[in-house]
Amino acid sequence: MDFYGKILEILLNNINEGVHVIDSEGKTIIYNKAMETLEGLEGSEVIGKKILELFPSLNENTSTLCNVLKNGEPIGERYQSYVNKKGHNITAVNVTFPIKVHDEIVGAVEISKDFTKVKELYDRIIFLTGKSKSEIKGDKEYSFDSITGCSPKFLKCVEMAKKAATSSSTVLIYGETGTGKEVLSRCIHNESERASKPFVALNCAALPEGLLESILFGTIKGSFTGAVDRIGLFEQANGGTLLLDEINSMSISLQAKLLRVLQEGYIRRVGDVKDIPIDVRIIATTNEDPYTAIVKGSLRKDLYYRLSVINITIPALRDRKEDIPLFIKEFIKKYNDKFSKDVWDVSREVYDAFMSYDWPGNVRELKNYIEGAMNMVSGHILQKEHFTSQIQDTIFLDIRDNNIFNVNKYSYDISLDEFIDEVEKKIIEEALKKCENNISRTSKLLKIKRQTLQQKIKRYNIKI
Repeated sequence: MDFYGKILEILLNNINEGVHVIDSEGKTIIYNKAMETLEGLEGSEVIGKKILELFPSLNENTSTLCNVLKNGEPIGERYQSYVNKKGHNITAVNVTFPIKVHDEIVGAVEISKDFTKVKELYDRIIFLTGKSKSEIKGDKEYSFDSITGCSPKFLKCVEMAKKAATSSSTVLIYGETGTGKEVLSRCIHNESERASKPFVALNCAALPEGLLESILFGTIKGSFTGAVDRIGLFEQANGGTLLLDEINSMSISLQAKLLRVLQEGYIRRVGDVKDIPIDVRIIATTNEDPYTAIVKGSLRKDLYYRLSVINITIPALRDRKEDIPLFIKEFIKKYNDKFSKDVWDVSREVYDAFMSYDWPGNVRELKNYIEGAMNMVSGHILQKEHFTSQIQDTIFLDIRDNNIFNVNKYSYDISLDEFIDEVEKKIIEEALKKCENNISRTSKLLKIKRQTLQQKIKRYNIKI
């Protein structure tokens, strides 16, 4: 094997995606290890064999490889469900391209991602929700009275959510990861007139376009290989609320279909021609500023206007730090009950570190840190040593321990101005580190203007 052939072999056998290449006669010439795992076949069983011999559930029209070989046109991300010759069900998302030499089609290559387990999971979820709709009605533990917070910004957000609960209009909730968008969505549903009907949540970032469309709208038998008659989440949530989490992760083409549903009030199962009227309230969430998402092209402007009839922004934890003591008490109580502990509070050192930290993971990060420490503590107070070394390095960075901040370490070999400049530079560097080099967040942390911070970064030649 030559040098380039060896490189190709290493690449093919060490990537997570399956690769299947056929020649002009439909015979397999390349079949990597990831594809062996995905399709449950050995390479020795496949190489030199025609694809339709290996997968009897496919034909020249339903096989994406055969289709591309025949038509010479690439197929984008395509959801496909089929059966191998051993009777094993396979679900994959494929991207398929023709191989052309001097405009002659000499083969086709397919790159596949395995979604068999994901599809089985969602099939199970849909089956269970179809069997007992009472199981997917709103969880009554989610109510506005159970929400923690006292900061003015957050209380304003809750007031908007309460008003949204009295309406049937669509809602768009923006908040960083970990701010509690789904919790607020469930509260809106549970306080609405739809509370006795299903609340169904779907993370749009977790699934490829083809599978996401099938799960949302349902399928009819024969609409694609392996498809059966099955209702989608819109029909499951009929009369209730459908939460579309991370709507900005949904493909633009699927956003267009969602917009049509919102405007016309009916859905059409994949492969069907019949319109099905639905009565579903949509609550959508995004972890990215909607206007930024529109500029980036990840959110359609017309869909944004349709969704944001009621627009709610959940403030980040760093902007509502007066709520941190409330969360500390809430989570300590929760894990006292769960782990049979008798913890009363956190130490002053822990409290000060929590109040100075920027919390990029928001409430979820705080909750996870306290849960971890509650597993380690044996006394009544959570101390610094009860947190992992990684967390200690992250939030217990005490810049006062640094020699540069110790007045007794001042060297008279340099001027006072030089010493103060070094102190200021170090403070800015540590603040940038805490804020992951985000200029806006760092300027807020230091309580200086953004322009001033940029000037000082340039002055001190700080690398970010």
